[in-house]
Amino acid sequence: MAKKKQAGRRVEGWKAKSWYKVYSPEVLGKTYIGDTIANDAENVVGRIMQTTLGEIINDYARQNVKMKFRIAEVAGDSAYTEFLGHELSRDYMRSMIKRRTSRIDCHVPVMTKDGKKLDLTVTCFTLTRANLSQVHAIRNLISTMVGKIGTESEMNGIISGIVSGEISREVFKAVKPLFPVRRVEVIKSKVGVAKAV
Repeated sequence: MAKKKQAGRRVEGWKAKSWYKVYSPEVLGKTYIGDTIANDAENVVGRIMQTTLGEIINDYARQNVKMKFRIAEVAGDSAYTEFLGHELSRDYMRSMIKRRTSRIDCHVPVMTKDGKKLDLTVTCFTLTRANLSQVHAIRNLISTMVGKIGTESEMNGIISGIVSGEISREVFKAVKPLFPVRRVEVIKSKVGVAKAV
């Protein structure tokens, strides 16, 4: 009898909960990204949701970009998120590393034009191996350029620049005259951890 009562309580508990449809931020088209369940709306706010950029923009080629969001607002049975960050998959990063080349990582903390803190990691993959002085020069160039982009752009502009690849393309064009590069990627971003530059 005790087991039956416990099962009944569990069923009643699930019945009392509601499902909420979760959507990406407006800058990413308020796209449906999944569902979450809770007793009430207050318990939904603050939850972390993860998906891929490929799922959001319906492009399988971008499945390697993992996106993280936090639910910030609930209206009816809809939950709306804010951007927390992104990261390229490890498999993709491994595929980019070639013999006799260099992988140059540059961590750039920025304060956006609208006062948001953001930590970006930009990685440059070269065509040939770079020496220490060349690595240092490339890092300095990336740090200066990305820092400038950050301070001149609002958060939504940075997100758009990451998703569209515009930031990567601009950095690639700037680094190419300095050293032969194969690819530049903003491999990771995280909101709310940067110090002002």
